[in-house]
Amino acid sequence: MTSFVGTSGYQYPAWRGTFYPEKLATAKMLSFYAEQFRTSEINYSFHRIPSPKTLEGWFQSTPDGFRFGLKAPQKITHWSKHKDCADTLNYFLGVIADLGPKLGPILFQLPPTLKMDLALLTDFLATFPENLQPAFEFRHGSWFDDSIFSLFQKHNVALCINESSDFAAPQIATANFGYLRLRREDYQPADIDRWAKFVEAQLGQWKETFVYFKHEESGIGPKLAKQMIERLGK
Repeated sequence: MTSFVGTSGYQYPAWRGTFYPEKLATAKMLSFYAEQFRTSEINYSFHRIPSPKTLEGWFQSTPDGFRFGLKAPQKITHWSKHKDCADTLNYFLGVIADLGPKLGPILFQLPPTLKMDLALLTDFLATFPENLQPAFEFRHGSWFDDSIFSLFQKHNVALCINESSDFAAPQIATANFGYLRLRREDYQPADIDRWAKFVEAQLGQWKETFVYFKHEESGIGPKLAKQMIERLGK
């Protein structure tokens, strides 16, 4: 199993002095980040579909083997709520294909008010390309149902295992890759060890694991990611 560990985003001026050198130019942040981590979860794509120029910049600023996790556009997940969004989805997938081997999983983060709708996701996944790595983050507890897990297993879709101070998804593997979003800011070494053991326990099922720590101003995210990398020995 190959582990990709990083943070949700990388372009944070507040990280200067704790992670980035004080005078590092914003344009050089990604290349500096990619010297230490092999993945980053990109929130930019949630708000707007990146241009080919932007994707080329990301590609050129990172080494071979780096993987970008991309949030699906809110036009799909929040505005359309996965209905009648084929044109937007196909355009998005066509654009991000320019990342080639550096394209990682695609996170569909559903709004917290959207309740379980098996038919909705069944229709959405019916035509989803099989060569990609979709992951779904649910923020309404009704989605954590065996029928959803079975659907994900059928289509090799990862249940995003997210943990925050007030919400936690079940630790269930539904695909041949894993997607973890660890959002708490108070993780201790024992917590990192607990999550590392969980990742290691999926060795028989997961070929790749993507772990993203929260982005926040104190710069603790990169520190936690480094602890996880050291613990996993990757």
